[in-house]
Amino acid sequence: MRTVLVTGGAGFIGSAVVRQLIGSGRRVINLDRLTYAGNTASLRQVAACAEYRLVEGDIADVPLVAELLRAERVEGIVHLAAETHVDRSIDGPQAFIDTNIVGTFRLLSSSLDYWRSLPSEEKRAFRFHHVSTDEVFGDLPFDDGRFTEETRYAPTSPYSASKAASDHLVRAWHASYGLPVVLSNCSNNYGPYHFPEKLIPLSILNALEAKPLCVYGTGANVRDWLHVEDHARALELVLLRGSVGESYNIGGGEERSNLAVVEAICDAIDRRLPLRHARRELITFVNDRPGHDRRYAIDASKIMDELGWRPRQSFESGLESTIDWYLDNRWWWEPIRSGNYAGERLGVYA
Repeated sequence: MRTVLVTGGAGFIGSAVVRQLIGSGRRVINLDRLTYAGNTASLRQVAACAEYRLVEGDIADVPLVAELLRAERVEGIVHLAAETHVDRSIDGPQAFIDTNIVGTFRLLSSSLDYWRSLPSEEKRAFRFHHVSTDEVFGDLPFDDGRFTEETRYAPTSPYSASKAASDHLVRAWHASYGLPVVLSNCSNNYGPYHFPEKLIPLSILNALEAKPLCVYGTGANVRDWLHVEDHARALELVLLRGSVGESYNIGGGEERSNLAVVEAICDAIDRRLPLRHARRELITFVNDRPGHDRRYAIDASKIMDELGWRPRQSFESGLESTIDWYLDNRWWWEPIRSGNYAGERLGVYA
């Protein structure tokens, strides 16, 4: 597969996928609407590459997508464009419906028309890879079970419900029209270029600036953590070698409570930049958010057994390298913190 269209390629996971695909010698067309979390600075290292093209546009723009697919002779799509933040979805669900459901529907429609127009050999090789989340499965008890590809969907937020709906649309386009799709559902990602409204980057930057580290409830909620570069490698494998019509769960196998994550960040930054008092004293517990899922945990045995993927980063090594990246790359995050994103919420919690 030579030419790949990545939707949402200026986002956190999307930019990692773009860098991964370019590094593998592929040509990448990045279609991104450049909303608040889309940042072209995350693609600085590939921006001048002849094999990379950024197109500012919307996946719901059917004529634009149709022209891109045709003109660029796209051989595969990695669909990452989505509204992704749970708190934002609770405050304003409309954008999540518009992008995650309606946008995916229109992208599927454009892709189906294009796929039907291809010669038979190119038609057989084409893939539509839909990237989703473990949050579509709802939550788990604290002490038992992991999500498999067969777990029943039970979303609990407007965000996860919109992603569940998009998953169902993708499967329906395969079953009804034959569009060659693959799907993946991932656990919580972390790593470089992560927009600082999510738990790990927000905690790192607040800890650096000795600001309060707000944690929902008691911080007992558990997440399975996956380094974004491990995820990007997995997504490339699913695109290239995944079985048509199948889904693959991708997880790091690194479960931590939210409180344990924030405490680990405090300790790691204290070792680098000690204050008079330990940064754990900055931790502040706030009222829990509605419908806060207790625990996510991924069974990634299918992608490991079928495609040979393994995460390379442990949570400890990945967190250390992520903290070092934020210390070394103030050029990326300081404009965000300094008010270039005026009116955006940068104080949300885990």
